[in-house]
Amino acid sequence: MSDHDKTNASPRGFAAMDERRRREVASLGGRIAHARGRAHCFTPEEARKAGQKGGSQISRNRKHMAELGRRGSVHEEPKPSEEAWT
Repeated sequence: MSDHDKTNASPRGFAAMDERRRREVASLGGRIAHARGRAHCFTPEEARKAGQKGGSQISRNRKHMAELGRRGSVHEEPKPSEEAWT
């Protein structure tokens, strides 16, 4: 049995933090990356091209697009998949 399979293991790292603290740490990481020049800032044109590329890829899946059309603008929370927990 691996450590991952233990049911009595307590959360560690980010899993042990409350949401507010996780957001603080993530925000700090983003600020540091920008300050060091290691973060990429998209220009509006780059963002537009990336959005078009993603949109054209997802629209190729006719089954997915048909499902979106059937649902309309109804927002549903994503359901966790069974395989994610096995």
